[in-house]
Amino acid sequence: MVHPLFRHAEFYTTVNHLRDLPQGTSTEIAFVGRSNAGKSSAINTLVGRGRFAFTSKTPGRTQHINFFRLRDTCFMVDLPGYGYAQVPQAIRQHWGHLLSTYLQTRPVLYGMILIMDIRHPLTKLDLQTLEWFAQTGKAVHILLTKADKLSRSKTTAILAEVRQFLAVNYPGCTVQTFSSLTSEGAEEASELLQSWFDTSHAEIQQANGSKDDSQKKTPAKGD
Repeated sequence: MVHPLFRHAEFYTTVNHLRDLPQGTSTEIAFVGRSNAGKSSAINTLVGRGRFAFTSKTPGRTQHINFFRLRDTCFMVDLPGYGYAQVPQAIRQHWGHLLSTYLQTRPVLYGMILIMDIRHPLTKLDLQTLEWFAQTGKAVHILLTKADKLSRSKTTAILAEVRQFLAVNYPGCTVQTFSSLTSEGAEEASELLQSWFDTSHAEIQQANGSKDDSQKKTPAKGD
């Protein structure tokens, strides 16, 4: 069953240059991951539509930043997959610039969902992405995808290892297992995303209230 957050999800726009990033969004959550880690499939599973985010047997097909509107000014942002060697060097450099600059400087970006194949977690590029994003102090949640490919005991062991690594190196980062085939973890991930959007909305409301209060004129003495 699809979480209410995703019932009205729709494609919004795609951009290939930072200058074209949309204006007027209040909260964005980025989906990032190595090519062929199951990023598009994870998005499709959360939304409950098979080809909502395009999937391909050829890694590296997501070549732009794709924005999907969930409600009002809340957006899910699908970033180019990284690490696919057969993509020309110039394109890989362009993607790297898009990825790192967006993740580090986008003001309305609330958090990052980092997709990792549970059979190959914490690759060099995954760690580089974590390090890039850690500098922002924003929320990070990891989906260990393709959990159906391993036994339950092996899945549990890898999850524990990743949690231990994060506790030491990135204590604010959370992690869970996920399977697009069985929908394992979809409800947990949906609830987390909902909480992020709700928290962001509350923070924006509070900030706007404080701004309004600061703009009120203080009555002059004797009035």
